[in-house]
Amino acid sequence: MRKNKIVSAMEAISAIKDGSVLAAAGFVGNGTPEELLISLEKCFLEAGKPKNLTLLFSSGLGDARDRGLNRLAHPGLLKRVIAGHYGLMPKIGRMALDNKFEAYNLPQGILTNFYRAVAARRPGVFSKVGLGTFVDPRLEGGKVNTCTTEDLLEVVSFHGEDYLFMRSFPIQVAIIRGTTADTMGNISMEKEILTLDALDMATAVHNCGGIVIAQVERLANHGSINSRAVKIPGILVDFVVVAKPENHMQTYATPYNPSYSGEIRVPTTSLIPLELTERKIIARRAAMELRPYNVVNLGIGVPEGVATVANEEKILNSLTLTVEPGIIGGIPVGGLDFGASVNAEAVIGMPDQFNFYDGGGLDLACLGMAQTDMFGNVNSSCFGNRLAGCGGFINISQNAKTTIFVGSMTAGNLEVAIKNGKLEIIREGDTKKFVKKVGQITFSGNYGSLSGQKILYVTERCVFELRNSSLHLIEVAHGIDIKRDIICQMEFEPVIDNPKFMDFRIFQSRPMGIRSELLRLDIDSRLTFHEPTQTLHVNFRGLEIECEEDILLIREVVEKRCRALGKLVAAHVNYDFFKCADDVLATYCDMVEYIVSTYYTDVSRYSLGSNLKALGEEFERRKIETSRFKAGILIEKCNANLMFEA
Repeated sequence: MRKNKIVSAMEAISAIKDGSVLAAAGFVGNGTPEELLISLEKCFLEAGKPKNLTLLFSSGLGDARDRGLNRLAHPGLLKRVIAGHYGLMPKIGRMALDNKFEAYNLPQGILTNFYRAVAARRPGVFSKVGLGTFVDPRLEGGKVNTCTTEDLLEVVSFHGEDYLFMRSFPIQVAIIRGTTADTMGNISMEKEILTLDALDMATAVHNCGGIVIAQVERLANHGSINSRAVKIPGILVDFVVVAKPENHMQTYATPYNPSYSGEIRVPTTSLIPLELTERKIIARRAAMELRPYNVVNLGIGVPEGVATVANEEKILNSLTLTVEPGIIGGIPVGGLDFGASVNAEAVIGMPDQFNFYDGGGLDLACLGMAQTDMFGNVNSSCFGNRLAGCGGFINISQNAKTTIFVGSMTAGNLEVAIKNGKLEIIREGDTKKFVKKVGQITFSGNYGSLSGQKILYVTERCVFELRNSSLHLIEVAHGIDIKRDIICQMEFEPVIDNPKFMDFRIFQSRPMGIRSELLRLDIDSRLTFHEPTQTLHVNFRGLEIECEEDILLIREVVEKRCRALGKLVAAHVNYDFFKCADDVLATYCDMVEYIVSTYYTDVSRYSLGSNLKALGEEFERRKIETSRFKAGILIEKCNANLMFEA
């Protein structure tokens, strides 16, 4: 261990040897060590070294112009690039396409977990992610250009199932970022938005006998950082570089926002509703697939509109939005702030997030599509002379329970209008997006069909569903001619099987009112009749009542269920974390009073750890089954067995 770890950026960079494998942490501008990248570029331009590096990174580090890894786009500096995403590094992407170095594009989830395999000296990473796509070595093997010949992935069979395997190799250098370092190199991340894969990367490099360079904002005395705040222990860190403030912004767009780093929670103003254009039409139709308590991932671009629509429809608080570098909950932000979330509920490591995704943790994913073919394959990674890369697209699209691909039917100068609830194509786009064969398979329609996923393709004028590896036209917008506006705008003919009209509410200026539909599904799922005890269990845990329409809906659903039973029943109601707006509390109690007197023989209510004082007092005043509070627990005629069963 070095005694003096605090050095200048140039001193740290000078320790990198020619031909090293260098891993870089970051996500857009989040956690990107800009000071170190500036110094690496300067050192190469002035001294001609380090040179012939192999650059390894799991996600895009750049601003789509000059910053981030774009600084390393110089002939001779790089020998090989193994990347999850290229879209934010157009200079690197251009050199890759021009055969200036060997280049690979592999799934973000595989690469971020690769560091863990190297750290533990495991043989490599096994994954089903990417089977049937361009990263499958039976297709392209993730190779970007013709000078790239070595296969980094191979197909292996284990217990009769195919997997992709990426073999481990040593990594000599890691450049990472934190907020504070003490003199022994312990790193905290209190102002950082994400922890990313920095710890995994540092562990891998340390165990390979390499050097770990950490960029920080400030220094602290040894022992002054709370041990639980240390994200990278000093035993893994060789050099610490204190960055200039302008090279240590929280993101490329925001110098510092404490709500991004979870230091404070802020009131969130309503998102500005989208104008009624083709983008909003698409986002609305996708939002209609949301269900209560879904865990969701939304991609960049058109998919971001789904969050705006969900907010307008007042269902955003019924969902958990996630972002692939490790954000769970809150409201994700876009642009050069992408990767951050206002008021996130949790931040986990990027490898952990992808393990959650790969294991089927996502209920729904909404992602963009550049091209789609007759077999349901989607290309979002490479089209024409543009290399975007797959990023987390393959992990997310392949493993979500429902995947919705969104985009306009045609691209380039498309112009539409909405008149009297009907869609009119004013000018057709210049480029067809539904083609006979996609330029690159980023999502495999065949793999999706075999896995049993629900796969939809939503455009402004129609909706397709993937069934048995073929596209079926299932919905058409009012005003659209199927032959002229759909089939003639495709290079193949889909299966047409009595498509229905898209919901007319999608094409109206006012909100669609889908909150009541989701609430209806939610309420219905909360009612369970227990036959042995002849008890109706009503689970109102976490339910939020905002308006009189919500109350009317609850009454309707509960009444329907009770009438179907055909007899009076005992009811057992869970009020844990229940909330009712003050201005409709009396109306809610009116509804309860009616239901109790009409359908119940008796009622048992309880709430553990909830603040239901106002509701309890109103029940007491009305003498609704003489409910009462005791030590924070609202109980009425409830024995231990019933509480346990509920």
